[in-house]
Amino acid sequence: LQTGLTLKSARFAIIAEHQLFGERAKQQRRRRKYKKTRDAESTIQSLADLQEGAAVVHEDHGIGRYRGLKTLTVSNIETEFLCIEYANQDKLYVPVSSLHLISRYAGASDENAPLHRLGSDRWNRVRKKAQQKIHDIAVELLEIQARREALKGFGHELVLDEYQSFASDFPFEETPDQETTIQAVIDDMQAPRPMDRIVCGDVGFGKTEVSMRAAYIAASSGKQVAVLVPTTLLAQQHYQNFLDRFADWPIRIALLTRFTGKKILDATLVDLANGKIDILIGTHKLLSESIKYRDLGLVIIDEEHRFGVRHKEKLKALRAQVDLLTMTATPIPRTLNMSLSGMRDLSIIATPPLQRHAIKTFVSQWNNDTIIEGCQRELKRGGQIYFLHNEVRTIEKMASDLQDLLPEARIGIVHGQMKEKALEQVMLDFYHHRCNLLVCTTIIESGIDVPTANTIFINRADKLGLAQLHQIRGRVGRSHHRAYAYLIVPHDRSMTADARKRLQAIESLEELGVGFTLATHDLEIRGAGEILGDEQSGQITEIGFTLYSELLERAVQSLKSNLEIDFDAPLMRASEVDFHVPALIPESYIPDIHHRLIEYRRISSAGSNEVLRDLQIELIDRFGLLPEQLKHLLRITQIKLLTLKLGIEKIDMGEQSGKIVFTPNPNIDPMKIIQLIQSSPDLYKFDGKQTLRIVCRSDELEQRFKQTEMLLKELAIP
Repeated sequence: LQTGLTLKSARFAIIAEHQLFGERAKQQRRRRKYKKTRDAESTIQSLADLQEGAAVVHEDHGIGRYRGLKTLTVSNIETEFLCIEYANQDKLYVPVSSLHLISRYAGASDENAPLHRLGSDRWNRVRKKAQQKIHDIAVELLEIQARREALKGFGHELVLDEYQSFASDFPFEETPDQETTIQAVIDDMQAPRPMDRIVCGDVGFGKTEVSMRAAYIAASSGKQVAVLVPTTLLAQQHYQNFLDRFADWPIRIALLTRFTGKKILDATLVDLANGKIDILIGTHKLLSESIKYRDLGLVIIDEEHRFGVRHKEKLKALRAQVDLLTMTATPIPRTLNMSLSGMRDLSIIATPPLQRHAIKTFVSQWNNDTIIEGCQRELKRGGQIYFLHNEVRTIEKMASDLQDLLPEARIGIVHGQMKEKALEQVMLDFYHHRCNLLVCTTIIESGIDVPTANTIFINRADKLGLAQLHQIRGRVGRSHHRAYAYLIVPHDRSMTADARKRLQAIESLEELGVGFTLATHDLEIRGAGEILGDEQSGQITEIGFTLYSELLERAVQSLKSNLEIDFDAPLMRASEVDFHVPALIPESYIPDIHHRLIEYRRISSAGSNEVLRDLQIELIDRFGLLPEQLKHLLRITQIKLLTLKLGIEKIDMGEQSGKIVFTPNPNIDPMKIIQLIQSSPDLYKFDGKQTLRIVCRSDELEQRFKQTEMLLKELAIP
């Protein structure tokens, strides 16, 4: 029961559980135990959509082209390698255990990506130059971060019982990503520094609920909330949603748009200044000088990419004093960049709500039969259709052409040059089913929710940007019905190369929750913007976005630890480890090459034993018991983790004997090696400056693993 009831005649009252306890019993759906790492970096670095011929970056050898996974037999042991082709058709075979050195190249399209020559020092020069530049950026980033940390914000108080009661009014079950995001927002708001968080979630994935929880916390702490949306229609819808969600709470909500009459406007402004209004929803009018807040504590921005530079400057000024929560379906590359580098916090909501289907997307030239068939299928199931035609001049003609094709359709027209009242009337007619085919311009991009509209035609889709296409396509498919999007384009020859790439990207990414991946595609098509300053390409094109992010992270960490960065020194990383046993994922275990690649990458990028253990559980859960070769791979990766900070170049352990090759400046205690050699001269001896020879105590594999692990633990500086 949601609420209680009283039966007076029977003198009987029923009180629902959550009215007493403020919590509602939830039916938890059985979810897989493992948590998929859905952090921003892994989404970009993932080798998932690696096609043959795609540009990849090897940290030591530079940018080449991916040529597939190859199984080779080396000294009678079968091993899987990733093949990369460099200039002059030179090939480099990278063992799968070293896949962490490889990342997808993002920064320009595959055709425009540089191609390096194996063995030349050009890559080292490029990387060194980029590292120096990155070092300067890291210093600036840390300054910005330090300023953010030093700013005194306001730590909101959270009354847990009341908050639980508010949360339990949410009629759906939160998705795991939603729960994580809500928790992150709560932590940010309780901290004493200003929040600056971006929530990136696909259209209809529950970002609004996150903003409502944040608004509730701010309003409960006596602060005012401003909700900033790009269009009047959207403001109206948000206002309605907020009124419904806060109906049982003593929180006053007001709306300010260009439709607001003078009398109501003046009254609202007075109430706002006196602190009588808790939540104010509106368009960029909220940023104007005439609006005075009594105690503004939180600003929520919906679809940041729709606001202009001037508005963003205003927001920047706000950022220093109040909590800022930004909602977006596809972050623009610059924002993405800023969040990946830690200047702004980022949460990704990528799990779709239950019973939500992906939108089927078709790209084709104009064809009357396709349009008639698509529209009739939608109308026959009682649905509605958007037809986007982004030219106000010819929109009337387009509507009459469609009426000829579909005599039974009730057609409405909306565009930005209409009178406000007429525009709102048509939108309401569409919402209430009085018309079932809406011919419109991009004004619907952030329009109202119409769950029954599940087919959209986008005429001249080649003229729209990627984020815009994604937004517009997201107008349909907001219920459990299958939705269809038809992108109508001219002949291939009359489209630009970039337009073709955009359409390919949107057509290939039709599964749910791809807003984030689309933003990374945008990053590649446009060329990534530098994080600070407006050089829109620069270092990122030279070395690729992933490596750029990685080097930046390392520079920031070194500066935080007060370590001097030597740009000529090789990067500290895990060693090459060889036990002369097959260590791979057999094709019989995971037949799909892409899946194998992803799992290889996840294993080689694991940063701790816990991550490896979780991965192991996940693999067993998804694919069954581990084969021997995969057990070897996981065990060797465990040993690699021990070598991370030691400065070891290579470990080679055969059945009888082995060796450890150190880097020129290893991070180990030399006295320990001397003690080892003195105490067990029959087992250990030095061979040259950098090599320690080892006699294996047993030819059993498990014993060799244990002996190596013990030795590495002994050598480490405590």
